[in-house]
Amino acid sequence: MNAFTTGLAAGAAGTTMLNTVTYLDMAIRGRPASTVPDKTVESVATALGVAIPGRGDALAARRSAFGALGGIAVGTAIGVAASLVRRAGAHLTPTAGTLGVGLAAMAVTGIPITVRGISDPRAWTTQDWIGDLVPHLVYGATVTAVLRQRDAAAEHRSTPSAERSGTVRSVVIGVASGLRSSTGIAAVLLSRTPATAHRTRLIGAVAAVGGELVADKNPNVPSRLSPPALGGRLAAGGAGAAALARRDRTDTASALIVGVVGALAGSYGGAWWRQWAGRRVPDWQAALAEDAIALAMSAVALRSPAAP
Repeated sequence: MNAFTTGLAAGAAGTTMLNTVTYLDMAIRGRPASTVPDKTVESVATALGVAIPGRGDALAARRSAFGALGGIAVGTAIGVAASLVRRAGAHLTPTAGTLGVGLAAMAVTGIPITVRGISDPRAWTTQDWIGDLVPHLVYGATVTAVLRQRDAAAEHRSTPSAERSGTVRSVVIGVASGLRSSTGIAAVLLSRTPATAHRTRLIGAVAAVGGELVADKNPNVPSRLSPPALGGRLAAGGAGAAALARRDRTDTASALIVGVVGALAGSYGGAWWRQWAGRRVPDWQAALAEDAIALAMSAVALRSPAAP
């Protein structure tokens, strides 16, 4: 199969699994079906100036049908896009594919409904987020599994041990960047092969990390979860993971995705830790503990992998 037909198959399989998990959730929790697809169809029809024919039950049935068909179309289209990206050389690992494809699908469906005022994720409960996240991650895992089967047939897969090692390294530097963004910057500076400028890079990395360790103790520093600060941490986590992957000659696209998600987890985890620990010990002590964890994690991530 070519990339397009492989993508169609992957998208169809992913959509089937997404729907399966969604209906299982409905059966277990006894919750009603989401009205978001129906509202989306109605919103799009209104924006296009198109009237959906029928009244009463017939109109409701058509809205429901168009909503389901739209979901299938989006699911298969993302599968095709993922296949084309893979054909271009981004052979994502299982973890990166699950996260990248799954979160992309979540964004493709979530952003339009937010923009059009159909739903506001800021008002979602934890259960709402889990109910949306899990099916999309299952979708991402299924799409990635189908695409990797094609890679296996074409002999394009890397060794499982190298994939696992690269994934763990990306998670570690990503989480460390969420705790202290300068660790991701340090990874970029120190992951390059030694050259005449190595000492300059080392000084830059030490200055960046040291400066943040001092600044973090200032109570007037904005929250790490503010959009500019969070964006910087995500960028640092992704860049640091990609730099280490380039050094280790593993897939940089996979590392970038995992690093960004790791930085997101580290940012929220670190904020939670400071809030929790701050009620029990002075904040500077909680901050020092976080410093130690971030530095230890970055040191582990920066270690060169053992030679095979």
